[in-house]
Parts: sequence; structure tokens; C-alpha cells
Amino acid sequence: MNLIPTSSDYWTADTEIWHNLKLTIAGSTGFQRWLLEEKQTDGRLKDLSLEQQVQCYLRETLETLAY
Repeated sequence: MNLIPTSSDYWTADTEIWHNLKLTIAGSTGFQRWLLEEKQTDGRLKDLSLEQQVQCYLRETLETLAY
């Protein structure tokens, strides 16, 4: 029995964490409001996957906070 985690164990855990985090963010009111505003202004998000939409949201949110 191997008690030391392998890199694949970490990869699986990271993937599961990101999946859950992505769904939580997508369900938040902030994300929903941002998504609605983006769709009304230019519609550039309509062809993006949920993961890509969440990444854009996080990037723009961090850029706004850094500004």
C-alpha cells in the first residue's frame, strides 16, 4: 500500500476542486449579473464554454480590483 500521494493524486484533487469552484462561481449572483451585462453589451461570451466564461469573469474581476 502506497501512503505517499503521487502527482496524479494531486492532479485529480485539483481538477475536482476547480470543477466545484467553477460551478460555485457560475451560480453566484455576481457572475450571473456580469454574464447578463456582457451578453447585453457585445455578446462575445455566447460561444465560450462555462469554464472560459468563468475564467473571463475572474480575470476581469481581478483586473478591476488591481486597478
